[in-house]
Amino acid sequence: MFDIGFWELVLISVVGLVVLGPERLPHAIRSVSKFIGAAKSMANNVKDEISHELKIQELQENLRKAEKMGMDNLDPELKSSVDELKKAAQDVQRPYAQDQAQPQGDVQADSQATASDHESTSADKKAE
Repeated sequence: MFDIGFWELVLISVVGLVVLGPERLPHAIRSVSKFIGAAKSMANNVKDEISHELKIQELQENLRKAEKMGMDNLDPELKSSVDELKKAAQDVQRPYAQDQAQPQGDVQADSQATASDHESTSADKKAE
């Protein structure tokens, strides 16, 4: 990446020691190393996302080819791609189905809580 030799590192260290001093130099080194680590992590995340998107695009192209061929008499590679794409579609739909089921339960719980609040307020009014 960088063509930095031993003497260049020594020179950078001496200049850093003179400019920052012995008290702030370790903190500066930690800050720079955290920044470099965050940049590497971000680059790896972007690379993973791009490879994931390329794989999805490849699966979609294989599915289009399979649809054109009539879904029978498929190559084993295309058939495995279609099966993998169907499985991925099912996995994607499952969390949404669970999320849709939970709000309905929350709505029922909220309506029960609201009904009990109305009952308690009406009982309080009658007691007065």
